[in-house]
Amino acid sequence: MLCENCGTNEAAIHLTQIQNNEMTTRHLCEPCAEQMGLSSGAPANAPLADFIAQMGKAIATETVASAGTCPSCGLNLADFKKTGRLGCARCYSTFDTSLRGLLRKLHGGTQHTGKVYLPPHPSETDRTARVVSLRRSLARAVENEDFERAAGLRDQIRRLEAGQEV
Repeated sequence: MLCENCGTNEAAIHLTQIQNNEMTTRHLCEPCAEQMGLSSGAPANAPLADFIAQMGKAIATETVASAGTCPSCGLNLADFKKTGRLGCARCYSTFDTSLRGLLRKLHGGTQHTGKVYLPPHPSETDRTARVVSLRRSLARAVENEDFERAAGLRDQIRRLEAGQEV
């Protein structure tokens, strides 16, 4: 497809704009796009572009050899700088000194302060474990035809499921 602006070069940039609920698509070559102030690279406000730019500043003072490579995945600092992605969970500890400054700049800190998983209340997990154990005992009692014991176990299970202590 040829550039809509000059009509000579191959279109490399496909710009879709929505204005007043109308969508328009323009196909431009790189020189025409640059003349219009459009760049073929990632937009300046793209999160990955910001991340890599911050990363470059944070890592610029370090030498690649000082950090080494990750023993698990083999990623080195230069590869991390190019891609902006770590290779595995162990990379965080391997490149800890390099990442601290970067994380502080991007997130305002190096410690997680968001939501934390809270397990169910201990009494609830205890109650569930007791019900499971009682159900096994009930199955054994029925298997052994000890119906009096089975009835008692059944009643205990019902009380626990109703929220009453046994």
